[in-house]
Amino acid sequence: MLHIRMLEAQAGAGGSMDADDLFGPRFLVRRPLLQAIEATREMPPVLLIDELDRADDEFDAFLLELLSDWQVTIPELGTIKATVPPMVIITSNRTRELHDALKRRCLYHWIEYPTVQKELEIIAARIPDAPKPLSVQIATFVQALRKEDLWKVPGVAETLDWTAAMIALGIEELKNPIVLDTLGTLLKHQEDVVRVQRDLYPRLVGEVASGSDVRP
Repeated sequence: MLHIRMLEAQAGAGGSMDADDLFGPRFLVRRPLLQAIEATREMPPVLLIDELDRADDEFDAFLLELLSDWQVTIPELGTIKATVPPMVIITSNRTRELHDALKRRCLYHWIEYPTVQKELEIIAARIPDAPKPLSVQIATFVQALRKEDLWKVPGVAETLDWTAAMIALGIEELKNPIVLDTLGTLLKHQEDVVRVQRDLYPRLVGEVASGSDVRP
């Protein structure tokens, strides 16, 4: 309502407002895509489009012009072309297939799950108060769990969530039965939680014990 009154006041002060007034640059909301295109610094800006597979298909089509010609066309304003083309990084978890036309405009790189040692380094960097022995057990357990046939194996984000949950509960080792109640932070499908609780947990904890010589 306040915005409408401001427009009415401007119209009253300077006469009627036309389409150029309403659709001019001063009413344009510059979101990250446009900010990356309009950047004027000597170093190219970095544009991160994270988890593109979770966006609508129409957004894929919108990106084609940006990735091909480094420009964005706004019907009311025209085409805005980049002076310094941005460096664009797109990530996808493959919850849906991206359009072939979009993939042709990208260099493809597959990122594997980290090794035990790398995952330990990530835990230490993101949760520095995590006890080292517990971190070793968690990383070893998650590595073994990723080899199982689950609906969705846990990623690094789930490893960090699980670590934080156990620290909050004062758990110092995976043999603690309370750990079974924390699996919802590690696994995101009920079928996986039930299977691990009922069938996999004792065996995997045994594998953790045999791999306890890993050091962060």
